[in-house]
Amino acid sequence: MDVANLYKKRWLVELFFKWLKQHLKIKRFWGTTENAVRIQISVAIITYCLVAIVQHDMRLERSTYEVLQILSISLTDKTHLRDLFDKTNFNDVKDQFGPLIPGLFD
Repeated sequence: MDVANLYKKRWLVELFFKWLKQHLKIKRFWGTTENAVRIQISVAIITYCLVAIVQHDMRLERSTYEVLQILSISLTDKTHLRDLFDKTNFNDVKDQFGPLIPGLFD
């Protein structure tokens, strides 16, 4: 019975890390301590949630990935968010900066 419970917990951890890799684009951890890993995962989850809230509240017809890409190249831009998303063509962003823009999730 204990072995089955441990395996279930291990599987949940594996699924969590799979979700992290797919949605948060964490390719490697910057630090090696438990605290460093916890901080990096927390920051990535908070950022993902904030982007999802912006996407939902603005009723954007873009994927979360697109919203992240556009925001990552406009962090210091003072353009209003609505104008930024209305005027930015995602294909232009991909052509200009490649498939993954270096940023928070690299």
